[in-house]
Amino acid sequence: MTTINLTETTFGDTVSGNPIVLVDFWAAWCGPCRSFAPVYETVSESNPDIVFAKVDTEAEQGLAGAFGISSIPTLLAIRDGVVLYSQAGALPEQALTNLVQAIRDVDMAEVHASIAAGAEESADPPA
Repeated sequence: MTTINLTETTFGDTVSGNPIVLVDFWAAWCGPCRSFAPVYETVSESNPDIVFAKVDTEAEQGLAGAFGISSIPTLLAIRDGVVLYSQAGALPEQALTNLVQAIRDVDMAEVHASIAAGAEESADPPA
């Protein structure tokens, strides 16, 4: 699958409508972003069941701000609506491939249970 471009309008539907979404925050003027683009595209072609998306931080400043993007490229990995990875910097192909596998291997039942437990703790008034 080739990469898709996300906007504030399409972001929510893309994330909610797909089990795994990787998002590359980038800008045209960014040298490391341009170097990472072919790596990202290659790994996307090897994983057609995952959505590989890109967000142009110049065109989508609100979206970049919502995720606190302060350095690019920044890669986000979202599975079942939960951000599992957020890291600035371009990855080599093998590291990105390993990340994709790690995201696949996450026990999401455990993640959701942990989130629910955290929500219950924050909802309980202090004794």
